[in-house]
Amino acid sequence: MSDHADRIRKVVNGQVVIEAELPEGAQVTLIALDGEETFEVTPELKAVLLESIAQGDRGETISGEQLLRELRSRE
Repeated sequence: MSDHADRIRKVVNGQVVIEAELPEGAQVTLIALDGEETFEVTPELKAVLLESIAQGDRGETISGEQLLRELRSRE
């Protein structure tokens, strides 16, 4: 998968402006920020996030109830 996330620059007239040529129908992942807040992602965290998205796409999910049980067990 080609990664162009670092080329997203801004929103203009409600559309995301990307300084890259992408094929028609290409899928992109976008994280929107509120206001002037910045958001930095390390390469390691980016890999974890992309793998998590891929797991969801493959249907490898758990219920909200199971997630809460797992989180509570870590306390």
